[in-house]
Amino acid sequence: MKFITERLRAAGDTGPSAPLRSAQDDKPEAVSPVLRAKADELAAQGKTPLLFAHGDRLLGLIAVADVIKPESPAAVKELQNMGVRVVMLTGDNERTAQAIAAQAGVDEVVAGVLPEGKEAVIRELQSRGPVLMVGDGINDAPALTRADVGRAIGAGADVAIDAADVVLMKSKLSDVPAALRLSRATLRNIHENLFWAFLYNSIGIPLAAGAFVKAFGWTMNPMFGAAAMSLSSFCVVTNALRLNFVKLHKSLPLEGKVAPQGPDEVAPPEESGIVIQVKGMMCHNCERHVQEALEALPGVESARADFRTGLVELRGAASEAELRQAVKGAGYKFRKIVG
Repeated sequence: MKFITERLRAAGDTGPSAPLRSAQDDKPEAVSPVLRAKADELAAQGKTPLLFAHGDRLLGLIAVADVIKPESPAAVKELQNMGVRVVMLTGDNERTAQAIAAQAGVDEVVAGVLPEGKEAVIRELQSRGPVLMVGDGINDAPALTRADVGRAIGAGADVAIDAADVVLMKSKLSDVPAALRLSRATLRNIHENLFWAFLYNSIGIPLAAGAFVKAFGWTMNPMFGAAAMSLSSFCVVTNALRLNFVKLHKSLPLEGKVAPQGPDEVAPPEESGIVIQVKGMMCHNCERHVQEALEALPGVESARADFRTGLVELRGAASEAELRQAVKGAGYKFRKIVG
C-alpha cells in the first residue's frame, strides 16, 4: 500500500489543528468544504481518503491507494486484442474505481458492489456470452463459482482458490491472456485431431471391413490396417505436441527504465536479465526497499520484485556477492540466483 499524508493549510483559524466550523453558525461541522474538496480530489486519483480528527479539530488526511501492477495495463490490452471485453467489478467507490480503471484501460466499471452483487453482474453478463472471472478475495468467491470459467490468483484467499476452476500460481495478471491463449490453442488442436481422425477412420474402417470389395475390388491386409491405426495415433500425438511451440506471452510489457529516444537515436542492446530469490518480503513496501537497494548497484539498470513469490527480476549485470550485499543492506535475506 502507498500512504500519502495530506495536511490542509489555510489562512486564519482553518489550519490542520483548528476547529472545523460552519459558516452559518458557531457549531463544529462534520466535514468542511475544503476537506471535502481535497478528499474528492484524492478519490479522483484512485486513492481512498481517511480523515483523522480529535474532537472537533482536524488532525490530518491520509490517502491510501493500491499500486497498480506494471504488467496490468498490458495484460488488459492483450485481452482486448484477443476480442475480450474487460469489466472491472469492485466494492470500492465509483471515483476510485474509475481512476484505477483509467490507468488499467478496462472497458467497463461496476463499482460499489457486494459479493452477491458481483454474482448478479456475472449472471447478467452471461446473457451476452461466456464469462471469464478473475479474482483473489473472499468477496469474489460467488462470482468465481457463477462464471463459466473462474480463475483465482495464487496468492489470493483460500475460499477464492477453492471456488475457481483455474489457479494462476505466479499471481501475475499477464498469465490471464496467456492461459486464455493456451486454452484456445488446445481447443483448436482438439478440433484438428477430431477432424483428421474422423476423416481417416471414415475411409479406413469401411475399407478394412470389405465395403469396397464388390464395387471397386479394394481390400486391406490386416497388417496394413494395424499399421495404419498406429500411424493415426502417431499423427494425433504429434499434432498435440505442437502445443509446446505456442507463444503464451506474445507482447509482454516493457519492464524497468527505458531511456527516451529521439527520432534518429538507436536503442542500445538489452542487457542480460537475472532472477534472484529473496526471503523476508511481506508487502509492497518490502518490494520497494529491495528494488531501490538493487537499482543502486552500478550494473543494475532496473529491478522488479514480487513479495508473493519472493522473486526479483533484474535487468543488467551484477555479481552474486554484490547482489547478496545489497539485499542484506536492505534488511532481507538473499537466497540464490534462480535464472
